Amino acid sequence: MKTMIEPMNPNHWKEVAAIYLEGIQTGNATFQQQVPTWQDWDRDHLRKGRFVYLVEEKVTGWAALSPVSGRCVYAGVAEVSVYVAENFRGKKIGLQLLEHLVRESEKENFWTLQAGIFPENIGSIKIHEKLGFRIVGLREKIGKMEGKWRDTLLLERRSKVAGIE
Repeated sequence: MKTMIEPMNPNHWKEVAAIYLEGIQTGNATFQQQVPTWQDWDRDHLRKGRFVYLVEEKVTGWAALSPVSGRCVYAGVAEVSVYVAENFRGKKIGLQLLEHLVRESEKENFWTLQAGIFPENIGSIKIHEKLGFRIVGLREKIGKMEGKWRDTLLLERRSKVAGIE
């Protein structure tokens, strides 16, 4: 089976959006309740640091970086997103995507990556920890979903190449 990771482009959006919707439907992947348009998603994510995982040329997962702030002092800090198609979960695709995203982020001089993960999303927490992310806090009642307050864990990873780990 031929697999590869390549940069995401607008032609991937239909498959990326379908995977995003599957994540939304779990109730434990994002506060987002609807898949954004390509234009909105494109505007909110960094140009460098967008990847898709292909199995036989079909998108089965994606990962991307978002800025945490528009202030120049935070130019090397980004938030990670990793999503895997329901039928491909448990096959280490998320781990491979996140590993690739970390490696590529270091080439682009990011010194801190962070993730906000629902405590119930054990699989996501485990792959992040496996790649050097650590839990730095619990954000209690940080947002509401369907009228219910939800917590997230804040995880971060310091770049080994930036020399500040």
